[in-house]
Amino acid sequence: MKKVLISFLLLAGAAFSIFSCNKNKQAKLTVYLTDDPANYDEVNIDIQEVLINVSNGGENWKSLPIKAGVYNLLDFRNGLDTVLGTIELPAGKVSQIRMVLGSNNTVKVGTNVYDLTTPSAQQSGLKFNIQVELTEGINYKLWIDFDAGRSIVKAGNSGKYILKPVIKTFTESTSGAIKGIVLPEAAEAWVYAINGTDTVASGKPETVTGFFLLRGIVPGTYKVAIDATNNYKDSTINNVIVTLGNVTNTGTSILVQ
Repeated sequence: MKKVLISFLLLAGAAFSIFSCNKNKQAKLTVYLTDDPANYDEVNIDIQEVLINVSNGGENWKSLPIKAGVYNLLDFRNGLDTVLGTIELPAGKVSQIRMVLGSNNTVKVGTNVYDLTTPSAQQSGLKFNIQVELTEGINYKLWIDFDAGRSIVKAGNSGKYILKPVIKTFTESTSGAIKGIVLPEAAEAWVYAINGTDTVASGKPETVTGFFLLRGIVPGTYKVAIDATNNYKDSTINNVIVTLGNVTNTGTSILVQ
């Protein structure tokens, strides 16, 4: 009878694994602003909104929570940057970013401050391609590299400056993750990722499916401890290796009484 129960639970876990993975397919993206050197004293850009298109080939824009306001790009030269915001997004391809600017864009040359004219075609938002593939459970950094020197065009001797943004982006993954399934539901287990004596992540498997995902884990070797209740026995998975940008699958763990 016990073998029949375990077989049933294994089938149940497999049957629900697609559902649970879809529900939990999230990645974390932190967006930074940085700049290349420019021959100006200030380049002030009024950033009001940043939108991320998470649809491959379509339109599905998510708003990045940011502190809207004026950013002097020249504060972020020579490897410096600032965080614009962090968001959780569905795993998969991120294709585009749109940066919506306000009207308070200026450039300072010596002691003189000039308005930066933004072409009407760009007033609905500066759209640029990024083509980033996000993996569930992984934390990513994305830099918007604003080339201030090439983005500002002086219109003859009129004293008028035009903003024609030249932007590139680059990303890096900053963590790994651990996923698996713990059954049965009645065990009401908790899962912990442990490095030495430090617990670095924990989570409770989903009801019914038993799926868990421990995110934002620094690459290394971990012990996954499964603490059970209701007279079920604890379990431990040793030597779980986490690598940068990947999700390590510990498989299905069936707890017994």
